[in-house]
Amino acid sequence: MKRIFFTLCLLHFQVAVVLAQSGNWKVVEGKITTPWAEKVNSSTPLSEYPRPQMTRNSWLNLNGLWDYSLQPKGQAENLPTAFSGQILVPYAIESALSGVGKTVGKDSVLWYHRTVSVPANLRKGTVLLHFGAVDWQTDVYVNGKKAGTHQGGYDPFSFDITALLAKGNQQQITIRVWDPTSDGPQPRGKQIKNPHGIWYTPVTGIWQTVWLEAVPNSYIISTRHTANIDQQTLIVKAQLQKAQPNDKVRVIAYDGKQSVAQQEVAAGTDAVLKLSNPKLWSPDSPFLYDMTVALIRGGKVVDEVKTYFAMRKISMQTASQNVHRMLLNNQFLFQYGPLDQGWWPDGLYTAPTDEALKFDIEKTKEMGFNMIRKHVKVEPARWYYYCDKLGMLVWQDMPSGDMGNEWDSRPGIVGRATEKERTADSEKIYRTEWKAIMDATYNFPSIVVWVPFNEAWGQFKTVEISQWTQEYDPSRLINSASGGNFYDAGHILDLHNYPEPAMPRPDLFGAKQIIVLGEFGGLGLPLEGHTWQKKDNWGYQTFKNKEEMFDKYKSFIESLEKLIGQGLSAAVYTQTTDVEVETNGLMTYDRKVIKMPEAQLKQIHSKLYNPSLGKIKP
Repeated sequence: MKRIFFTLCLLHFQVAVVLAQSGNWKVVEGKITTPWAEKVNSSTPLSEYPRPQMTRNSWLNLNGLWDYSLQPKGQAENLPTAFSGQILVPYAIESALSGVGKTVGKDSVLWYHRTVSVPANLRKGTVLLHFGAVDWQTDVYVNGKKAGTHQGGYDPFSFDITALLAKGNQQQITIRVWDPTSDGPQPRGKQIKNPHGIWYTPVTGIWQTVWLEAVPNSYIISTRHTANIDQQTLIVKAQLQKAQPNDKVRVIAYDGKQSVAQQEVAAGTDAVLKLSNPKLWSPDSPFLYDMTVALIRGGKVVDEVKTYFAMRKISMQTASQNVHRMLLNNQFLFQYGPLDQGWWPDGLYTAPTDEALKFDIEKTKEMGFNMIRKHVKVEPARWYYYCDKLGMLVWQDMPSGDMGNEWDSRPGIVGRATEKERTADSEKIYRTEWKAIMDATYNFPSIVVWVPFNEAWGQFKTVEISQWTQEYDPSRLINSASGGNFYDAGHILDLHNYPEPAMPRPDLFGAKQIIVLGEFGGLGLPLEGHTWQKKDNWGYQTFKNKEEMFDKYKSFIESLEKLIGQGLSAAVYTQTTDVEVETNGLMTYDRKVIKMPEAQLKQIHSKLYNPSLGKIKP
C-alpha cells in the first residue's frame, strides 16, 4: 500500500513538473510536423552544447520559454513593460514550434524578455552572452542597460555583459529584433514576405541557441586551424582577450587519448604542429584529431578550450585536354550530393531536436552521397560537426539577398545576367556577413567549397568578391556563381539544368575552371498527408508513384557516368527534402517518407566514385 501511495505521489509530481515546464506552450496547429516535434521539451529545447569546435564546461543554456511582444516599429524604441504571451526559443516566431505562429514584417519589432537565474559560479571573471543566430538586427539589454547591437541573420555573436549584471542570481535579459525580410537588402536566402513557389515563409528573430558562458578575465576568443597534408603540419592561430606580456599558448593534438603533437608559443604567435604520417580525413574515413588550446601564464593554465581538427586537402588540378579536376587529398573524387535547404515544416530554419538535425545528414550518407550543397542558408555549428564526424563534404552557399536581376539563359551552355547595382550600405552588409560566416565555419573540415552567389540573386562585383574570398581562405575552392553569371573568376564553372543532367562544353567555357553541375533533377512526387498544402504542390517533373520516379532518376545517374568522362567533376541533385510547396525531395518535408530506397540509391551512386571514370575520353 505504501509503495502504491509513493508511486501515485511520484506520478503526480512528474505530471506537475511537466505542466510547469510547458506553461501555455503547444505546437501551432494547421501544418504537418516531423516525428521529433513531440519530443521537444519546452523547458530545455535543443539543450546540447552549441559550439563543438570550442568547448568549455562553464556554460548555461538559455533556450526555453521567453515572454514576447510585437509592437509597431516607430513605437518600439523603449523597453516594453508588458508582453503578449510566451514564445519557445530558439524557434522563429513564424514557426509552429514557437507556439506563436505569427508574421512580423518590416513595420513591426519583436521583443523578447526573460528573467534568468545565473548561479554564483557563472558570475566569476567575465560573463559572455552568446547567440547562435538571430534574424536580422538585434539589440540586447541586460537589466535595462544596452549590451550591444548586431546585424546579421546567419552568424553567431556575443556580448560581454559582466558590467551589466545585478547583485544576486536574478538577471533580466531583453532583446529587440527587427527583420525586413524581402523588403530589405540584407542576406535572407529563400525567405519572402509572400511565400510561393521556391520562396518560403519568413524567419524572424532568434532561431539558434542562446547561452551564457563564464570565462576568465584573460581568455581565448577563438581559434583557427589550417591543415597542410603535403607538409604534414597544422597551423593554429589563437585570438586572445587581455593577454599579458610573457603569456604563452600551448597546443596539444591527440589521436584518441594519445598525444601526437604539441607546441608552446608566445601569445600572438602561430603554433605549427608537425604530425608524422597523419591520418587523412575523407568521406570513407572521416578521422578527427582532438586538440586542446590553453592560455598559459607563469606556467599555469589561465584558460583552456577543447576542439578538434582534420588533415584534409581540397585542390584543383589540370588533368588532360584542358579539363580541370577537383581533388580531395590529391586524388580525384567525383563529388555528388543533394541540394540541402535545411528547412523544417514545424521549426522552419530550426530543426526540432538535435537528433533531427543529424537525421538528414545520416540519411544522405546512407543513400550513398558524399557531398551536400548547403543552399543559401547557414546551419548551427552542430550540423557541420555531424558532417565532420560522418564524413560528408559540404559546399557552403552565402545566403542571397538584395535580389531583382533580370535573368537570361541559354540551356546547357551558359547563363548571363546584368550584375546588381547595390548601394554602399547593401555592399557593406553583404561583405560583413560573408566574412563573419567564413570566420564562424572556417574550422569545419567538411566545408570544401565556398559559394558567394547563386543564380545572379543579388550578384554584384563577382570577380572582386571571388578574388577576395579566395585570398581570405586559400585552403578551399571558390564556386563564384552557382548557375549564375559565368566569369573567369574562382575555381569552378557551375551550370544549373533541369531536369536532365548536362554540362557546359569544356573547350568553350571550362578552359581554366573545374566544371560542375550545380543543380539538376527536381523530380517531384507529392504524397497525400505529407505535403505543406493540399493542392498546387509542384516539382520540375512530377510523377505518380515511386517506381516511375526511381526509374527516371536511375537514368540520370547513367547520364552522369558519361559526363564524368567528358570532364564533369561534381553534381548536385535537387533536393534532400520537399520544402513547403516544392515536392521534389528525396524525402517528404515531414521526413516521414523516403521516396527512393536508400540501399538502391547507394548501389547506383557507388558507380560514380569509380576512379576510372575520371579518365578523359577523346
